Amino acid sequence: MTDEPAELVEEREEEADDSYALPRKAVAQILYAVDTNDRDQLIELMEPLHAADIADMLEQINAFDRMRLIKLYDREFDGEILSELDEAIREEVIGILRPEVLAEAVREMDSDDVVDLLEDLEEEQQEAILEVLEDADRVAVEQSLTYPEYSAGRLMQREVVMAPEHWNVGEAIDYLRNTEDLPEQFYHVILVDPKLRPVANVTLGRLMSSRREVLLGSIAEDTFHIIPVTRPESEVAYAFNQYHLISAPVVDENDRLVGVITIDDAMAVLDDEHEEDILRLAGVGEESRLSDSILETTKLRFPWLAVNLLTAVLASLVIAQFEAAITQVVALAVLMPIVASMGGNAGTQSLTVAVRALATKDLTGSNVWRVIRREAFVGLVNGVAFAVIMALVGFFWFGSPQLGAVIAAAMIINLVVAGLAGIMIPVILEKAGVDPALASGAFVTTVTDVVGFFAFLGLAVVVLL
Repeated sequence: MTDEPAELVEEREEEADDSYALPRKAVAQILYAVDTNDRDQLIELMEPLHAADIADMLEQINAFDRMRLIKLYDREFDGEILSELDEAIREEVIGILRPEVLAEAVREMDSDDVVDLLEDLEEEQQEAILEVLEDADRVAVEQSLTYPEYSAGRLMQREVVMAPEHWNVGEAIDYLRNTEDLPEQFYHVILVDPKLRPVANVTLGRLMSSRREVLLGSIAEDTFHIIPVTRPESEVAYAFNQYHLISAPVVDENDRLVGVITIDDAMAVLDDEHEEDILRLAGVGEESRLSDSILETTKLRFPWLAVNLLTAVLASLVIAQFEAAITQVVALAVLMPIVASMGGNAGTQSLTVAVRALATKDLTGSNVWRVIRREAFVGLVNGVAFAVIMALVGFFWFGSPQLGAVIAAAMIINLVVAGLAGIMIPVILEKAGVDPALASGAFVTTVTDVVGFFAFLGLAVVVLL
């Protein structure tokens, strides 16, 4: 059996990596249709594309091409594309669309998508969109906007499928077949009592596989969670992930059914939460987007760079206390960045684990001390391993066993402290009501730098001088 050519293997690997990316050739063809003002060709090229792919392409091309494409595409632009667009350019796109095209696109959207669209717009644009909705839809959307931001009331959709708890399968099926305004997608029939309070969920699979005379209550799901309308959306997403929910009813302060949250919306919240944590840990701001301008990006990053500058100055002050020692033993200047760097990396590892565990509620008061002990021992084991390596480096590089012993001891101290700081600082910040993803990085870096420099240089003064 002959091996495949390397070029073919490489090509297949690239295709696998870009399985869900819009091919560059397709984007080039679309932009060529825009350049030649060929609307028929543009529609033909865009027709097979999913709304999410179209939204991705609009986010990736420049503003001038985006404007020309939207104007040429015109009335083919639908609500699903709007709902998939990143918030950073959604307002720009709305400003480009003709009023009648925007109106038609908004009418196609579910109520939760309309709410998501409106909450990031200026009041004037909000009114313009609300005016094109039918009266019942407008009232529902306006009611959702009265709920707290980032709450279940903002996340839910008003379109629900419900049935009285005493119905049987046949009555439910007849109702579904005779109702014209069912949601395009739904997963459960929600059973309600006479006061419109949800009591159970029946999956469509169980409904369609049961005989007509079977009571709905007898085929209800075992797992049933009701979500208060004011519950934070982050907790809603956690419940969906924790209990493997597909959809869940939302109730008002009187426990009456007012909407439903589906898994796609809950997973979108989880995705946003993860993205925010990553951006905050990196110190680039939770609202950072690829489509941001140079000025916007600079404003987001400058404050965190300023914080890092202050922590660096603090570490430098520690170094300044040992200026005489560094002058006498030049090798200290060569080796001390290694101690601080290893501590910083070890602290970041522990910090990342801690922030993620806090976000998923895996790190709690019941297991926090066990995790702290584990990280301390991990730091100790890694510290001893690298201490041996650095002791050998100190001996063979500089011919000084004492210097090797100093850097070995400093490595152990700093890696143990780094492990402790990476876990304890996020936990303490969360207890204090501060987002650990936002502030932990600067504190952990400061601790590992200061401890690393102080331990290494302090031991060097005692042992070498």
